[in-house]
Amino acid sequence: MAAPRGRARLKKRNKRTPLRSAARQRRAQLLTVRTSSHAYRSGKAYGKEDGLLYSIEHEPFQKKALNRYWMKHIPSLHITREPWKHYAEAAKGYVRGFFKAKGQHPHDWLLVPTNKTIAAIVTVKNEEESIGTILQQLNRLPLDEIYVVVNGSTDHSFEIARSKSHAVVVSYPQAVGHDVGRAIGANLAQSDILLFLDGDIPIQAEQLIPFIYGIENGLDVALNNVTPFLSSFAHSDSVTHMKQFLNVALKRPDLAANSMTAVPHALSRKAVETMGIHSLIVPPKAQVLAVLKGLHIGTGGSINVINRNKLREGNVGRKNRTAELIIGDHIEAIRLAGERAGERLEFVDTQRKRGYAGG
Repeated sequence: MAAPRGRARLKKRNKRTPLRSAARQRRAQLLTVRTSSHAYRSGKAYGKEDGLLYSIEHEPFQKKALNRYWMKHIPSLHITREPWKHYAEAAKGYVRGFFKAKGQHPHDWLLVPTNKTIAAIVTVKNEEESIGTILQQLNRLPLDEIYVVVNGSTDHSFEIARSKSHAVVVSYPQAVGHDVGRAIGANLAQSDILLFLDGDIPIQAEQLIPFIYGIENGLDVALNNVTPFLSSFAHSDSVTHMKQFLNVALKRPDLAANSMTAVPHALSRKAVETMGIHSLIVPPKAQVLAVLKGLHIGTGGSINVINRNKLREGNVGRKNRTAELIIGDHIEAIRLAGERAGERLEFVDTQRKRGYAGG
């Protein structure tokens, strides 16, 4: 009779397992909420304190002025790491606390973890449905410069960009391409950090913080980590294979398929000057130069732009123009790497005595 009771107990335990698992998940969720709430309360307390001490009323750039005060508190908050939502909560709390101390309605600002100057560069072609949302998010940040490069648009992208922000809007009647647009914006920008976006993918300001902090924390190139959103190598497309192959060839397998081809990404002023503005026209070539010249390259944030990429006539199907363009870019990049570092790069052939075969 003992065996059946043992089996009965086992069955009961198995029945309780999903409940215990659900309880653990609820406790984990509650802990996360408490942690985020703590970050918000801490930020708000610092904001109230500074609101009683300082004034930004007569500052020409109030967001930037407030950001300078915010920066003093970041080290004690320990929030410049994942999960980044704690940083965002603390920053929002700080803004609310500051304006509450002033008896003023709080702005929807999101302060950044750097005192460096920042420029955002957005390339646009017929994006009247999304460019307003993108600029609305960028306006929440204390950016020093915003450049919108409108090219080949036949809709109201230009007018919307002009009306939704104080951005410098550059317009070309002909389509010049996203990458050329980025180079044009980079040539105009004077800031320490350059943040690149495309006009067809709205991104929350909170998601841009890790890219900005990546440069603040020592990176020269902060890439978008799209690896978690890709299929396995066997099921990936040829563009992904080329991106991964280039990184392996450059002895940076840690970068996987992450590339300057994808947005958003951020560059330091040092990176722009080292690689050269013209190299940005072909992003994989710029990435080759960044590696060969010893720039610090890594990932900043991780945003799924793959599923959100706007479907167009030229980027759908197995052999589409966009895929062929990107593959060709990587062929150019591999050739550049061979010219700069030798035809085998750092993969030296020490086994074959080729001279003995003649020819």
